[in-house]
Amino acid sequence: MARNVLYLVLGSIFLVGCVSVQKSEHLHTDKEKHEEHAEREKHGERENHAEREKEPDKLLRHVVLFRFKEDAKAKDIRKVEKAFAALPGKVDLIHDFEWGTDVSVENLADGFTHCFVVTFKSEADRARYLPHPAHKAFGELLGPVLDKPFVVDYWTR
Repeated sequence: MARNVLYLVLGSIFLVGCVSVQKSEHLHTDKEKHEEHAEREKHGERENHAEREKEPDKLLRHVVLFRFKEDAKAKDIRKVEKAFAALPGKVDLIHDFEWGTDVSVENLADGFTHCFVVTFKSEADRARYLPHPAHKAFGELLGPVLDKPFVVDYWTR
């Protein structure tokens, strides 16, 4: 009987501890959101809160495909890959990033070999990314080897 009471007490303490940890993590998340909002306001950026609250799961995808010049050297294309992949570390507006090369068996790529997906949380983030010095420097590196870009932006559903 005493052992059962002991297990009951220990179990209750454990559960209270778990609930407490979960609440503190939730508060920490709210605090981070508040800090992020304050930081955006500090830089003069206003968010449309009604729009955010309606669709909090939507993200803005910036899809960029490259067709390189026929005489582009493999080493120069690798420099472009590395430079694009380095942008998330230089531009904190980027929420997520991924890239890859064409592996389609349909032969419909029209020479576009590289696809980069840059994800933003808002149009304002994208608007600040485009003229960002790191993005501009990347464009200067890309220019000499680029034949044609293809860009599509969309909101996730």
